[in-house]
Formats: sequence, structure tokens, C-alpha cells
Amino acid sequence: MNGKWFNFYKKQGKVAKQAHLGLPQGSYEREMGKEGFFGPVTHFYHQNKHTGWVDFEGDIRPRAFDTNRFDSFQRTPWDAHVLMQNNSVKIRMLKLDNSMGNLVRNADGDDLLFFHKGTADLFCDFGHLVIREGDYLLLPKGTMWRLETNNPCEILMVESTNGHYQLPDKGLLGPNAIVDAAVYRTPEINEAFKAQYSEQETLVQVKRLQKLSIIKYPFNPLDAIGWQGDLMPVALNWRDISPLMSHRFHVPPSAHTTFLGNRFVICTFVPRLFETDPEALKVPFYHNNDDYDEVLFYHAGNFFSRDNIHPGMMTLHPTGFTHGPHPKAMNNAFEQKNAMTEEVAVMIDTRDPLEVCDAAEMVEWQDYVNSWKEK
Repeated sequence: MNGKWFNFYKKQGKVAKQAHLGLPQGSYEREMGKEGFFGPVTHFYHQNKHTGWVDFEGDIRPRAFDTNRFDSFQRTPWDAHVLMQNNSVKIRMLKLDNSMGNLVRNADGDDLLFFHKGTADLFCDFGHLVIREGDYLLLPKGTMWRLETNNPCEILMVESTNGHYQLPDKGLLGPNAIVDAAVYRTPEINEAFKAQYSEQETLVQVKRLQKLSIIKYPFNPLDAIGWQGDLMPVALNWRDISPLMSHRFHVPPSAHTTFLGNRFVICTFVPRLFETDPEALKVPFYHNNDDYDEVLFYHAGNFFSRDNIHPGMMTLHPTGFTHGPHPKAMNNAFEQKNAMTEEVAVMIDTRDPLEVCDAAEMVEWQDYVNSWKEK
């Protein structure tokens, strides 16, 4: 049975004239909503910051991890550090210092790779594609592929387990907004691809139900001479994203959705202009996200809402508590020194709780929970 949300509007006490704009003097806004930022919502105006805890115990505490502390390299994606997972998503960190010797294939779901560092050449069923730092690389389930690295690579991998990646509906914005289809790159059967045709024995490592099978060929199975269709790997660099902005309204993270997975979304935060209206909030608003676990991977720049965070770190904010900017960031809530943000980050919001794996706990910053305390 399909239901519908309660649909009536009430006000109590002192409130802003609209969300994130013209807050009552001395108040702090907190957003409480359903289905992340997609459902019904209420805004509270508090006398105190609800991140002002003096102690925090239990499994829902905010957590941070520093992937820079991983000092080992892997030979294949299936050797990568598994950081977090649930039934719909598996988040890995892959570090390669050499080209992959074998082909791999994921039979568990689509893979999305974000190249945090390094450049490489992708060879797959569909051809050859040059990959550079800042690229997303979407590999459909069942694709055979390998990477020839040009230098050491650090790659955030997000598997849509038993699911597929799709694009968000951009609605009234039209098809060319945020990401224009013209900027997606796809593999080509070019001279580089033809040069790797061979009769050399080739192994393919196939992952299915998180177990590996090995298929041996007496030739290189990347031997296509052509293909046609609308299923293929695609690459997108964050520099080709045109972020949605408003001069009067701090848009929610959902406006920056880049990919839809199975019960999770991936958003990309790229440099954009700050809001210019003097009454507009210019930092992320305090909010409860009571339906989604929130993961942020910090890629580059200055993370204006966070203290003591540097590129290569990852934070986890489970459902069930209020979170938002650190105290220093709130000092600039309505006036910023620069015209634009400088951060680049990947956000993974999951509808189901995430399990933090042993590898992540090995590189955890335990004091992150205390970083909201006033100094």
C-alpha cells in the first residue's frame, strides 16, 4: 500500500521568515527531516548549539578515519582495504603502485572508482580510456578491466552491491544542468587498445558473493573490434561539475547528488560561490539526518565547515544525532572572508546503517567526537 505524508504546516514561537535566511537574533537553526533532505521537514530555532555536548558515548558517535595512514599497496581491487559496508554498499580504499597484472570482474554489482591521487590507463571490454586525478570511473557490473598506472594511485571504491548506478532526476533544471552529458568520457577502441591484443595467457579474477573465482584464457579476452549500445563505463571529472547555487539559500547536500545507488546516494561538493545575501546562512546548517548514515571523503582544498581535517580523511556521522559545522566555522556563519568555497569532497549517504570494518578502525582519529567542543 502506498501512503502519503501528513501535509499541513504549523508555526510556534519565534521563527525565520524562511529556511536558512534571517534567523531570529542569537538563535541556531536545526533541521529535522524525513528521507534525508527529500521528505517533510521542520526547522527549530535554539538558544544553544545542539552539537555542544560535553560527553558522547555509544555507537552513534561521529567518527573520522585517515586513509593516509595506510602504508601498504595492493595488487588488485579485491585486496583493497574495506572501510565500511552494508547489504547495499561496500566502501574500499585501493592503493596501487604498479599496474594490475590480471583482469578483474565484479559480479556483485556496479563499481564506482574515485581517483583521489594518480593517473592511469583503463583497459576494459569497451576499449581504452585515460583516467586522471579527480575522475569518477563508473564500471558496470560484469565489466572486465585492469589499470596500467602511470604513478602511484589512491582510489576510493564504492560498490553498489546487488544494484546499479543511475543518474538523479534534475527536474526543472533540465538535462544540461549540474552535469551536462557532453562531459562524460567513454572508452575507445583506439590504437592503445589494439596494441594490447595478444595470444598471451590471461587470468580474470571474478568476485561473486565476496568470493573469488579465477578464469584462465589462452589469450587476452579484451579483444573486441567493436561494440554498440547504451551500457558502458563512463568517466566524469569533478572539474566538469557545475554546482547548483543560490545567492539567498544554502542549498541542501541532496542538490549536489551525482549518482544514485541501491539505497544510497553519492554527492560531490566542488568549489562554488558563497551565498551573498547578508541574512543567508553561509555554512551547512545543523541537522538531524535520522534516515541516512553520512560518509564524507575529503579530496582536496580547505574544508570550511571542519577543523583538523585534511585530504584523504573520511568521516562517518551515523543516524540519530544532530551534527553540523565546527565552532570555528560557525564564527563565519553569515560572513565569509573569501568569495568561494575551496573544498572538494565525495559524500556517500546510505539508507541502511553502515558497519565500520577493522581496516577503518586501524586508522581512526579517536578524538573527532570532541572536535565540536568550544575551545
